[in-house]
Amino acid sequence: MHWDELVPVHAVSSAYYDIDGFERGGSSLRQLELDEVGEVAGKTLLHMQCHIGLDTLSWARRGARVTGVDFSEPALAFARSLADRCGLDARFVCADVDTWEGDGEYDVVFTSHGTIVWLPDLDRWARLIARSLRPSGTFYFNDGHPFSYCIDERGRLVRNYFERGPERCESDFDYARPEARVTTPSVQFSHTLGDILTALASAGLRIVFVHEHPFADYACLPTMTRGDDGWWRVPGVESVPRMVSIKATR
Repeated sequence: MHWDELVPVHAVSSAYYDIDGFERGGSSLRQLELDEVGEVAGKTLLHMQCHIGLDTLSWARRGARVTGVDFSEPALAFARSLADRCGLDARFVCADVDTWEGDGEYDVVFTSHGTIVWLPDLDRWARLIARSLRPSGTFYFNDGHPFSYCIDERGRLVRNYFERGPERCESDFDYARPEARVTTPSVQFSHTLGDILTALASAGLRIVFVHEHPFADYACLPTMTRGDDGWWRVPGVESVPRMVSIKATR
């Protein structure tokens, strides 16, 4: 499976997953996420599609009682090992969020960076979020802006914004380690910003904010450079939304 193959690729030091830095007490969370999610100390937090658990454990370092969910058992095995090495309390559940029914209510449900492109049905996703939130609980989403995948580094439209997929991807490029070679293909789906917001609202969630940003989480275009704040930008181009963050409550 594609994400099983990525675990040994990502479970090493790289510019994206700084495992050594995390073991020395660092955090994978950016200031934007910390500011927009808010205080989590003492709260229960569900991290959906947690991969190797860095964000999950970063929330644990800030005092949250965390549960990470992912469908890759090798990824969760690494996350559990990392939690043990760092002395962090965390629970990890192996499940596919596209079919999982949830396991209770949480104060915070968190998901970010490269998640919904793997999901064919956002209505199921949003209903899971709603089931997993306690009354007045908070959902936070941070990911690539759907429109950003349609534009190249020169601002030219290169794909149909309304094309949903599925799209089979054979590329051996890895977002975290471009030099790595990945052999297993993946299947991705496109969702518009309207698809995301409508799914959340239809599941009974109240949208608190939608923030669009002119920067990205990784170098998704070859001309991007990384700023001191850790975000990636096309030099001199601030006119295209690259990332979107959404906060909602039950």
